Amino acid sequence: MASTYYLGLDFGTSGARACVIAGNGEIEEFARIDFGRLADHELAPTWRDALFDLLAGLPKGLRGHLGGIALDATSATVIACDQALQPMYTPLLYNDSRARIEAGEIARSSGAEHPAASPGSGLAKALWLTRHLPGARPHMFLNQADWLTGLLSDRPGISDYHNALKMGFDVETRTWPSWVGLLAEIDTLPKVSPPGSPIGVLSRPRARDLGIAGDCLVRAGTTDSIAAFLATGAGQPADAVSSLGSTLVLKLVSSKRLDDARFGVYSHWFGDLWLVGGASNAGGAVLRQYFDDAELAALSQGIDPEIDSPLDYYPLPCPGERFPIADPDLAPRLEPRPADRAAFLHGMLQGLAEIEARGYRKLVELGAETPTRIVSTGGGANNRVYGRIRERRLQRPVLAASHREAAYGAALLACAGTSLFPEVHHA
Repeated sequence: MASTYYLGLDFGTSGARACVIAGNGEIEEFARIDFGRLADHELAPTWRDALFDLLAGLPKGLRGHLGGIALDATSATVIACDQALQPMYTPLLYNDSRARIEAGEIARSSGAEHPAASPGSGLAKALWLTRHLPGARPHMFLNQADWLTGLLSDRPGISDYHNALKMGFDVETRTWPSWVGLLAEIDTLPKVSPPGSPIGVLSRPRARDLGIAGDCLVRAGTTDSIAAFLATGAGQPADAVSSLGSTLVLKLVSSKRLDDARFGVYSHWFGDLWLVGGASNAGGAVLRQYFDDAELAALSQGIDPEIDSPLDYYPLPCPGERFPIADPDLAPRLEPRPADRAAFLHGMLQGLAEIEARGYRKLVELGAETPTRIVSTGGGANNRVYGRIRERRLQRPVLAASHREAAYGAALLACAGTSLFPEVHHA
C-alpha cells in the first residue's frame, strides 16, 4: 500500500513555503517561493498564484498520495472579499495601523485589554474596511489563512481559533461576543473551528487538475507564529519559543490566559493550556534594510558577543510597534550610526535581543510562568553570534529548534489535527 503524505503551507511576509512529511514526521519535500517587493495591488494575486504553484511543483508521487493539507499565514492580515473569494480591496497587512478610530470603539466595547482593541487587530481592520469600501458591502472579511484555505476547499468563510482571536472571537465560549455584533455584522465574519479540525476535502476540480488524491483532507489552519511553535515540539508549561523571522514573535506556554492590548499581549488557545505572547515589528525585516545575507554573515564574524555594544537602539523598519510596547507612532531608534558597519550591526542585534528580553519580562510581570527554556526558530536562529548576544540578555540558554520552519508545523497539523493540542481529542 502506498504511503500517505501530509502537506503544510506557510505564507509569511517575504514568501511562501511548502513542506511534505510522511506519517512519522520525516520531511519528504520542501519548496519555497520568494515574493520580492510587492505593490499593494499585487498582494492577493501573488498569494493565490504561489499557493497553486507550490502544489503543482510537488513531485507527482507525493501529490497523488496527499492525505491532508493545513495552511498558516500572517495573523491579522485581513481581506475583504465576495462570495467567490474575489478581493474587493487590497489586503490590510498585519502591521497596518490605520484603524485607530475603530480600535478605540472596540476598546470602549470590549475593554482596553482585549486583543482586538488595537489598530492592528483583524476586527479593527474589518470595521475600517466596512466604512471605506466603495459600492456594495463585502460578503465576508477573512484572515489571510482563511482566504487561502477557502481557495483550496471551495468552502469559503471558515477560520480557526488562532486567526479569529484578533477579530474578537471568544475562544472560551466558542462564540462571537455580543459586543462584536454591536460593532460589526456577524454574517460578514467567518465561522470558526478548532485549528486542525477537518473542513472538507480538496476542491474536486483542484484535485483533478493537480493530480492530488480526491480524498485529501483540508484542515483549519493557524497563524505563522503558532505553526513555527508547533514545529519545535514545545508544549509544556514554561516552554518558550522565539520566532526570529521578518518580525520577532514570542510564545510562552502558560496555565493562565493573559490579554493586555496596552502592551500587545494576547493568549492563543492551546488545548487545555494557553500560548501567551506578542509580536514585535522589529526583526529580520529591519536588518534587510541595511544588510544582505552575505554581509550579515561576514560582519557577524567580526562581532565579539561577550562585549556589550555602547549603542542603545530600538530597531524598527518603520514607525510603529506592537509588543512589548504598543505604540503605532513609536519611531525607530538607530542613531548614532557608526562608520564601522560591524559596530552598526552589533548595535542592531543587541537592540533586537533587548526587545526579546523585555518581552519575556513583560509576560512574567503580567502573570505568566518564567520560561525554563527558550527555543529559537526562523532564519535568525542560524546566526551564532546573535544567539550568544541573546543568551546574555535573556540570562538563560537559547536552543535552536531541530525544525525551524512554520511549514513543518503546518504539516504536523495536517497530519495530526487537533490531537497536537493537550487533552483535545476530536478528529
